[in-house]
Amino acid sequence: MRHQVLFLLSVLTACGAEQPSVPALAGHPLPVIAVELAAAADPKFVSYTETLPGGSVTFDMLALQAGTFVMGSPETEVLRQANEGPQTSVSVGSFWLGKCEVRWEEYDRWYQADLPQSKVPDGMSKPTPPYTDMTFNMGREGYPAICMSHIAARQYCVWLSKVTGKFYRLPTEAEWEYACRANTKTRYSFGDDSAQLGDYAWFADNAAKKYHPVGEKRPNPWGLFDMHGNAAEWVADHFEPELSAPLQGAVARRDPYFPPLRDDQKRPVRFAHAVRGGSWQDEAALLRSAARRASDPAWNRRDPQIPRSWWYLTEGQLVGFRVARPLRVPSPEERARFEHP
Repeated sequence: MRHQVLFLLSVLTACGAEQPSVPALAGHPLPVIAVELAAAADPKFVSYTETLPGGSVTFDMLALQAGTFVMGSPETEVLRQANEGPQTSVSVGSFWLGKCEVRWEEYDRWYQADLPQSKVPDGMSKPTPPYTDMTFNMGREGYPAICMSHIAARQYCVWLSKVTGKFYRLPTEAEWEYACRANTKTRYSFGDDSAQLGDYAWFADNAAKKYHPVGEKRPNPWGLFDMHGNAAEWVADHFEPELSAPLQGAVARRDPYFPPLRDDQKRPVRFAHAVRGGSWQDEAALLRSAARRASDPAWNRRDPQIPRSWWYLTEGQLVGFRVARPLRVPSPEERARFEHP
């Protein structure tokens, strides 16, 4: 199949055909026609639009071909943090990723789904009513959903899988960086010049102290919006202070995933999760493709509920998420690692 693709590319090049950049196939950037040919081998692996129950709310999922990339940043990268290395070669399988961050109108469908007017959520399978406006008057329809805990983001994916019949989850940290980089090795997916960041991202310098509707800035080379800035994004993994520490051996570097840690009573540790992408509150350094941060207990500091909520983060106005879907259907055991870590 790949030889046929490369042959066709040579013909297209000879004919002067335009070859726009798209997600990598086997680690190499190929033009749109090549990806279409590759998808022909598996006609189900194409980008698509998902429709939520009721039919009025949709979102787009982009098909990203499998590939290998160097995760993390070199020691010479300007504004690099120690937790971004050492750099490690990582392979990820084909997967779909949300074109944009999950919006409030998507997230609210989960909260409102199958809820009789006489009842409130049970506080276990979905959130109890929020104790304040979690948009903080910054905007709702078309804006990224924010202020949810890692548990809430994960449970939204469980609900989404149930109502669509497809397996949705949070992207792994490796998948997220692979998608953000879009076959680049520069500080940002568009290059090294932070002066261009305003064309691609809402961040501290241009956001006017609030988040903005998704998809207003330029996308990265693979068509993904707001990978830099707007809402920072939960990923599935717990936060490893040293990026390469768990990536020892070839097996560990193929589709790596590190479930959230548990305490001595086997309960999930609440504030040990990885967050990527930087936000509307952050400076340019935290929007770099390799930039990482750990979730912070302070994001829930002013929660008035006793005990504090598992679902909402009063000071977590910076964080949202986007959804992923692996091409390879996982086993029940693999699926459980993401849904019930």
